[in-house]
Amino acid sequence: MQPPTFDVLVIGAGISGINAAYRLQTEFPHYRFAILESRNNIGGTWDLFRYPGIRSDSDLYTFGFQWFPWNQSNPIAEGGDIRRYLEDAATAHDLKRHIRLNHRVQSASWDGRQWTLAVKNDTMTEDLSARFVIFATGYYDYHNPLDATIPGLSNFSGEVIHPQFWPEKFDGLNKRIVIIGSGATAVTLVPSLSENAASVTMLQRSPTYFISVANALANSWWARLLPQSVMYSVRRLWHLVVPQIFYQFCQRVPSVARWLLQKGVQAHLPPGISVNPHFQPHYNPWEQRLCACPDGDFFAALRSTKATVETGVIEQVDSDGIQLTSGKRLEADVIVTATGLKMQMLAGIPISIQGEKLDITEKYTWNGLMLQDVPNACLVLGFVNASWTLGADIAMKLTCRILKHMQAKGYSTAMPVLEDGSDLETRSVMDLRSTYVKRAAKDLPRASTQRPWVSRTGYFSDLYFASLGDLTQGLVFSSR
Repeated sequence: MQPPTFDVLVIGAGISGINAAYRLQTEFPHYRFAILESRNNIGGTWDLFRYPGIRSDSDLYTFGFQWFPWNQSNPIAEGGDIRRYLEDAATAHDLKRHIRLNHRVQSASWDGRQWTLAVKNDTMTEDLSARFVIFATGYYDYHNPLDATIPGLSNFSGEVIHPQFWPEKFDGLNKRIVIIGSGATAVTLVPSLSENAASVTMLQRSPTYFISVANALANSWWARLLPQSVMYSVRRLWHLVVPQIFYQFCQRVPSVARWLLQKGVQAHLPPGISVNPHFQPHYNPWEQRLCACPDGDFFAALRSTKATVETGVIEQVDSDGIQLTSGKRLEADVIVTATGLKMQMLAGIPISIQGEKLDITEKYTWNGLMLQDVPNACLVLGFVNASWTLGADIAMKLTCRILKHMQAKGYSTAMPVLEDGSDLETRSVMDLRSTYVKRAAKDLPRASTQRPWVSRTGYFSDLYFASLGDLTQGLVFSSR
């Protein structure tokens, strides 16, 4: 058998993959590694999604890389700015030489000694082998949107758009647009589309929680006195600590948090649009992600009278509009189905372990990083209640620690092994009650409430474990 071509192969060149490349290059300068990206550009989600107004729903001081500081004054950034930021980060640290674009992984197999990946590029399919594989593939299906059950949608004679596949030459000038959905995508689209459209209606079946955030930091006297690097550290620490405190506050006193959030919304609403029912969710804060509105742009669109919110259930879509069960009718030229994204772990790549097909739904996650009974492979997961990049970087810090441990002890494999899982309390690997998460639950790996069989637990607890936690609990190391 030929020795592996690479020490590590990383699948995906989005935020997680670029961060993985930096950590590997820094910690293991002697390693042979490559990043395999199926698309013709880096950026992942931020290269694929091009709908109007697309932006981060987390601050860039924590959503950006710790090793490449975000140096703009706006914490919330638009998609184009994020794409340029990722390009700059990869260029500044010479990471592009490791990235192979248009390389789609079609399968991955472990033979007891190494991984073999069948990779298709522009001209051929080749096998690449590695000692270790990192799945930096996120959790979205980039090829298929989440199917939304909208009665009669096929009858509509106008344009139907899913934000995941936004048409490059879309013209919404003077059109009546109905956006079905109430999540971050819909909330982003409303202010952007209302600039030119005749009207924009966000049609929701159930409301979500909103929070308006300032998106331009004041040029305070201490900001002028302190060096830029110090200010970055201060702002990053602020965005690390304060959101976590607010999250815990929502978990412990949800009724108070609900009241505060709804009072904040009420202060921004124009006459004629009430908190009840449009901004009164039936769940507690942070059971689903909050929708952040930079500088209150969503509410500004409502006050302009170009945009409105309608809460109700669709009875039927016909050729030129939507009929609700309440009796109300919404005329439309364009329908946007912002009903969520389809989740998919490991990019849907077929995986086999010594000839046996892997079923991830039967496996527990080891400290949110590895899968039970899967050797020498890491799955990069971020946070659902904080910036994704924070979790992705913790995943790489823990991965590097495992690789160093293997190197120091002369181990060739590391595999999570669950000897007896009968007493484990099973929970979702994604701790949210959003519809798209619920629908995907049957296709996701398992998690528990107790280490080491957990998913993400929190930034500071996960960072502590990545730095000082017991690597041997549930993780079996072996030599050839």
